[in-house]
Amino acid sequence: MDADLIRALRTLTDPSRLPVLGSLASARVMSVGELVTATGMTRRELMRHLHRLVDTGLAAERSREGATVYVLRRERLAELARALAGFDEGSRPAPGGSKVLRAFVLDGRLESIPVQEKKRLIVLGHLAETVFEPGQDYLEKEVNQRLGLLHPDVASLRRYLVDHGFMEREAGVYRLRPRTDWPATYDPTPDEPA
Repeated sequence: MDADLIRALRTLTDPSRLPVLGSLASARVMSVGELVTATGMTRRELMRHLHRLVDTGLAAERSREGATVYVLRRERLAELARALAGFDEGSRPAPGGSKVLRAFVLDGRLESIPVQEKKRLIVLGHLAETVFEPGQDYLEKEVNQRLGLLHPDVASLRRYLVDHGFMEREAGVYRLRPRTDWPATYDPTPDEPA
C-alpha cells in the first residue's frame, strides 16, 4: 500500500475529523461558516481538518460566488475502498517483512506487548508510524483513544512510547519525535524469528 493511500486512510480514521466528513457527505458543497455551524468546531480547528482533507484528496476547494466552498471527493473514497478490497481481512501485517509484527499484530490490533525490548521497540515504532502524525500535538485523551483501538493497556503503551523516545510529553501534550531521534536500537526489519 503506498504512502499517499495510507495517509488518506489515517485521515479518514481520525475521530475528531468525522463530523467534518459527515457534514460534507450529507451536502453537495459547504462553506466554512456552514461547516462551523454543522460541526460545532472552532474555525481554526475546522480549517486544520479541511486542509488535511484537501491535502489527501478527500475533499476539494471550489469557488462559489466569491467564497471558498468545500466538497467531498467521492471518487477518492471509491479509490480507497477499491484498494482495501484487495486485502485479506484475516491477514497479518508484514510491513518491511517484519516477523515480529506478524507475531504480535493481528487484524490491525496488538495481541500483546512484547516483553523483549528489541521486539517491543519494533512494535512501538510500528505504532508510532501508523497511529500518530509527525508535527501533530495530541492530548493524553487523544493518545489513549488512538492506542485503545489497538490494545487495552494504553497506559503502558503510552509510557513506553515516551520512555523509549518515540514520543515526547510536555504539560500533558504528546508529540511524535522526529524519526531521526528515535532509538538507535530500533530496527523495523529484524532477521530473527518472533
